[in-house]
Amino acid sequence: MALTAAVIDRTVRAALEEDAPSGDLTSECLVPADASIEAALVARQPGVLAGGPVFAAAFALTDPRVVVDLRVADGTAFGADDVLATVHGPARSVLQAERVGLNFVQRMSGIATLTARYVEAVSGTRARIVDTRKTTPGLRAFERYAVTAGGGRNHRASLSDAVLAKDNHLAVLAAGGANLSEALRSVRAALPHTVHLEVEVDRLDQIEQVLGGGVDTIMLDNFSLEDLRAGVALVAGRATVEASGGVDLDTVAAIAATGVDVISVGALTHSAPALDLGLDATVHVAAMEPA
Repeated sequence: MALTAAVIDRTVRAALEEDAPSGDLTSECLVPADASIEAALVARQPGVLAGGPVFAAAFALTDPRVVVDLRVADGTAFGADDVLATVHGPARSVLQAERVGLNFVQRMSGIATLTARYVEAVSGTRARIVDTRKTTPGLRAFERYAVTAGGGRNHRASLSDAVLAKDNHLAVLAAGGANLSEALRSVRAALPHTVHLEVEVDRLDQIEQVLGGGVDTIMLDNFSLEDLRAGVALVAGRATVEASGGVDLDTVAAIAATGVDVISVGALTHSAPALDLGLDATVHVAAMEPA
């Protein structure tokens, strides 16, 4: 699920249509048609940029005469008061696209900034920080891209990407009397060799059964630190070990220190605050009628 030009175009067009279905009434009433504007995208707080090209697309799709100069690349850290981009063009068009462009870049930069904090917290360990499917409907590609801009990794993009058997799947199997190891071996045999097989467990005594099914990854869900260490020892390299549940900036370093390979963090996308960025007008010029 890549953030391609086609995905940006389709989603930004929909956002622009939502925000100005029949144009920008305020600008059309108050701003002269021949007025132009120069503005700067300015950081009000430090962070990591994500969504620069999406910000630019909001203006280009509103009016191709608007020129956006991106001064900072996605994935780059910046400080408060830094100028991240400049915008120049017809004032009505810039003002019409402003909110949509800001909404995308503020949201995406917030995700990238929070992700970078998690990545920094586990530096020096083997653990990788990954996202989850807890994304805003319709914006998953944008939010997953922002995670990578912050130095994180992506989990499966959708239900079609990989097999991930969670507690409710296992409950259905158990209710039917299935042997877990045998069921997983059957799944493994039927899957193409390129498809990843992961199973979530919530008790240490499930680990050997799951390993017996030939899985690629075991997710240890809501384990204590002691049980995470025990789980890593039990798996002993026979599968990738993922930790999930109870992860925040106060706990992630200790979780990483248990030796897990992956830490999935839903908060990266469902709880990241939008970063405070503003579009500050620096010059307004309107052609004057001759006297």
